[in-house]
Amino acid sequence: MKNSTFSPTVAYLGPEGSFTHIAATHLFGTTGLVPQHTIPDCIEAVAAGHVAYAVVPMENALEGSVPMTMDYLFHGSDLFINAELSIPIEQHLLIHERQLDHVNELESIHSHPHALAQCHKYLQNHFRRVPLIQTTSTAAAAKYINEHPEERIAAIGNRLAAEKYGLRIAEESIHDFRINHTRFVVLSLRKEILELEGKSESGKTTLMIKLPDEDRPGVLHQILSVFAWRRLNLSKIESRPMKTGLGNYFFIIDVLENEEQPMMKGALEELAALNCSVHSLGSYHTYEKSSSR
Repeated sequence: MKNSTFSPTVAYLGPEGSFTHIAATHLFGTTGLVPQHTIPDCIEAVAAGHVAYAVVPMENALEGSVPMTMDYLFHGSDLFINAELSIPIEQHLLIHERQLDHVNELESIHSHPHALAQCHKYLQNHFRRVPLIQTTSTAAAAKYINEHPEERIAAIGNRLAAEKYGLRIAEESIHDFRINHTRFVVLSLRKEILELEGKSESGKTTLMIKLPDEDRPGVLHQILSVFAWRRLNLSKIESRPMKTGLGNYFFIIDVLENEEQPMMKGALEELAALNCSVHSLGSYHTYEKSSSR
């Protein structure tokens, strides 16, 4: 997928072996990747101009949107989405080789909060009384297990992390549902569309919409009607708190159309006429990866 002549600097949620690292490598190759400790670190790195792009998780099929990414894009940055990549997520139980004989005697299990949630039923059935330790990424958990071989601990992560940090897969595919994908987005300071191999045929646009200040019945219905009568297909609508008080929300809407198309321009004009505040995160292509390696 990556273009061999295209090697910008790219921040991603590290360390190496994270799902975000897999996504960044698939899109940009291995040159110029800059691991970050947290999602906000990724976003702030590109917002400050320290890197050209950032790759961050946006949504998981099992756990829904990543609130930290959503809120930073609305409240804390002025960035645009340049591409989207969906990859399948497979979670495995990873242990150090020294602990092969102690899988049933684990004292804690480490991973990213979303990974722990994706494996909730498995953990309840097999490790109900074992403490769950949250880490900044699945790869960070794997790295910790590698660095503490004397402890009876395990990580939840992917096969690449197991290989990267010399861990054994004690049990494969422990996520609760087979169909598990995460949607990653490429962010930059520029409103542009990354043209890479394997792009989707149709474009996609993400809008963040704040309702009018005056409270009136049916306003959300009016907003949805703006898209409905124009036959603009919405693939997602979600509310997030404005952080200004209870009951105050903004909406994230994904439209399966490029914002430069006439119908989309008309929709944006009508939303403005309804006194909605609309911020477009840009139009972009979507990509898919067939495996999580």
